[in-house]
Amino acid sequence: MAAVRTTCPYCGVGCGLLMAPADGGGWQVRGDPDHPSNHGRLCSKGAALPQTVGNDGRLATPEVAGAPASWGHALDVVADGFRQVLETHGPDAVAFYVSGQLLTEDYYVANKLMKGFMGSANIDTNSRLCMASSVAGHRRAFGTDTVPGCYEDFQQAELIVLVGSNTAWCHPVLYRRIVAARQDNPALRVVVVDPRTTATCEGADLHLALGPGTDSILFSGLLAWLQQQGHGDRAFVEGHTEGLDEALQQARWYAPSIAAVAGHCGLAAADVERFYGWFGATRRTVTLYSQGINQTSSGTDKVNAIINCHLLTGRIGRPGMGPFSITGQPNAMGGREVGALANQLACHMDITNAAHRDAVQGFWRSPAMADKEGLKAVDLFRAVERGEVKALWIMATNPAVSMPDTSQVRRALERCELLVVSDHVRHTDTTDFAHVLLPALGWGEKDGTVTSSERTISRQRPFLAPAAGGRPDWWILCEVARRLGYAGFDYGHPREIFTEHARLSGLDNAGARDFDISGLATLDRHEYDGLEPVQWPVPAGRRDGTPRLFGDGRFHTPSGRARFVAVTPRPPGNGPSPDYPLVLNTGRLRDQWHTMTRTGLAPRLWAHHPEPFLAIHPDDALARGVEEGGLVRVSSAWGEAVVRCRPSRGQRPGEVFMPMHWSLQFASAAGVGALVNPITDPVSGQPEFKHTPVAVAPYRPAWHGFLLSRQAVAPAGASYWSRARREGLWHYELAGDEQPGDWSEVARRLVDAREGQWAELMDRAGGHYRGVSIVADRLQSCLFIGPDHRLPARDWLVGLFGREALGARDRLDALAGVPRDAGADAGAIVCACFGVGARSLEKAIREDGMVTTEAIGRALGAGTNCGSCLAEIGTLIARHHGDAGTAGPAAAVDGTV
Repeated sequence: MAAVRTTCPYCGVGCGLLMAPADGGGWQVRGDPDHPSNHGRLCSKGAALPQTVGNDGRLATPEVAGAPASWGHALDVVADGFRQVLETHGPDAVAFYVSGQLLTEDYYVANKLMKGFMGSANIDTNSRLCMASSVAGHRRAFGTDTVPGCYEDFQQAELIVLVGSNTAWCHPVLYRRIVAARQDNPALRVVVVDPRTTATCEGADLHLALGPGTDSILFSGLLAWLQQQGHGDRAFVEGHTEGLDEALQQARWYAPSIAAVAGHCGLAAADVERFYGWFGATRRTVTLYSQGINQTSSGTDKVNAIINCHLLTGRIGRPGMGPFSITGQPNAMGGREVGALANQLACHMDITNAAHRDAVQGFWRSPAMADKEGLKAVDLFRAVERGEVKALWIMATNPAVSMPDTSQVRRALERCELLVVSDHVRHTDTTDFAHVLLPALGWGEKDGTVTSSERTISRQRPFLAPAAGGRPDWWILCEVARRLGYAGFDYGHPREIFTEHARLSGLDNAGARDFDISGLATLDRHEYDGLEPVQWPVPAGRRDGTPRLFGDGRFHTPSGRARFVAVTPRPPGNGPSPDYPLVLNTGRLRDQWHTMTRTGLAPRLWAHHPEPFLAIHPDDALARGVEEGGLVRVSSAWGEAVVRCRPSRGQRPGEVFMPMHWSLQFASAAGVGALVNPITDPVSGQPEFKHTPVAVAPYRPAWHGFLLSRQAVAPAGASYWSRARREGLWHYELAGDEQPGDWSEVARRLVDAREGQWAELMDRAGGHYRGVSIVADRLQSCLFIGPDHRLPARDWLVGLFGREALGARDRLDALAGVPRDAGADAGAIVCACFGVGARSLEKAIREDGMVTTEAIGRALGAGTNCGSCLAEIGTLIARHHGDAGTAGPAAAVDGTV
């Protein structure tokens, strides 16, 4: 079988993949060298995709009220339920909540069904949580939701400003392009604007660790300074923009000087001056921004503060320059294109524009077109809880974990009269609430298109046979539509949906809207199957794409001019208080994704961070009596969590960071959504994930422990637990408030130790217990218990599970928890791509004299694939050899970045 060209299911970079059968069974993945997004490179998550494509945990059959059902019966229940609500309560009582994991074809059908046939705009997507402020900022400035540039601009720029983005971890393939550009062009400078010291700072020329929420002050000050210093492009401003005077007046009021900006942002004035000077002097400047800008209650204004600076200098739509919003999901852009946000219509047409509504209604021949904006995500789940939305269909997302104030979301799901969930995973925190479960296809089975952050449309092609019972999302939607009596949903293949979408994009367009792919509207099946990556717009008569927009000075506002926006900098919606004195920031880890329904299947992706944690500045930890490795209780006005404490000087004092990924499937109480305040941006409706006041206190259970077991277990008796999938086993971290009477009995019951040999050590007075189970000469399980968190390192013991047979010495070492030969312990994994541990790296540095990351890469492979571990390798080198091998302020070696 030849390799199948497809697209990665993770972030918005949109990497092309080659999937082929592996010699020993299963699948192997390679980066597609011909795909323009990645040119063959993969990140750690993409490289681990073969470990995620099995049927483990799949939803195999429809379920109604918790019981298996036929497809016909399940679809009838969904259609009848929605019909009853529509007839009794009207269109505003139904809603869809969809996902950037859907393909464009799925998205299109969902949007068409809800807005054009059910007659409501109550369809919103989880992209509301990550990209809505960029959408709103684009529309205010350009008149349309458009990313002006492309990835090539990063290779052509001479200054790259990374704002609110840990690009090295969250978009590592794009970050490696930036690193490569620096190698090719030593004049290229990189500035990182981020409160945290992250892996992205490792190669930066300047890191501006500004105070949370002060980005608008920084860029308002830049706007005023650029004008004052004569760096504006007068011809561009006068010929192609409007609103500069108002924007400048506001900027000068709030950010009148470099000293004022530095004081507001908590920065050194010299650093602000250096940044402003570089920006002013460098024509080819790209400003890449992500969730640190978007996920705030003033995110839209922050987006416009950045765009204002590019408009003033005319740095937009030309090689090596422009503002660039990097998206978080593989098809967040595709959802925006089809209109799957509650405040959009379709194909960049406006739901509040009567002419647009009439045009789309005529095209769809729809009976009941929505005529006003629908409910955005946070408001949607509030309406569900109040009983105003009575039927909700959730597709390919997990809002019980990913939304802010998840306690409220869970109450809403519990009270919803009809909750339908389409997913390919049986057990998520959200599926537990569903009345009807519909098994969808997963990545590798789906057939359709996605659009990347740079507007590149790529094909996702199937290389797996559909799982038993699974169906495409578009097919499921069409079947419900037909049962409701709606015409226009008789598609037989995703090509038919895509070409209809393409035709709609060209409707009454003639250049009026930049989203136009009508040049692809005549694709036949063969051409669709073979479609090469292409950047929109692709207007009628063309098949080639458009790398950049707005270089001609033409915009899609009523005047045809770009709009400066007068920005009023605002503090976060909820400030610290005596009860909640610290500021919580949330985000992604290097090797995990969203709520881990996919990455959680890949053992290699758990090695770097197998347990949820809180990163906290050492001074804040000391003041609260919490110590490294101990457990902490994190609380806010909305909820609480219990996680491991990781002191890190990468955090500013007064600020903490907690990853977003953990759900009840992987930990007892580590969901950061339970803590996050639900305040939203008044323009975009995007929640403020980046700033929630919290308190942190030590959690001191009666006992601590960990269990490594080939069998999954139910950790009964543990008040705290987390679990991670490792190679051939499950890794549990445990703690409890009550001491059991007999640990030996508990251990045997926990791991079902009725077979094989069981060896144990027990110190009842000291509260220590160790038990090891051997079956057929292989390590089956081991349990370590102690009165505090100071227990043996786990990674070496994890490695013992890979041995075919354990000798007598190995068994004694396993019971001791440490090898007699210290060199046998490779340490905690730093490089997930090649499984290289910290102690192996330290040995290479200390004993073998490897003092550069390049030397480490040549010898051990670490850092040579995605490169996202280079910051930690650089920290290790600096620790043992001063500053050799590092190019900037490296991240903490423990990975708390």
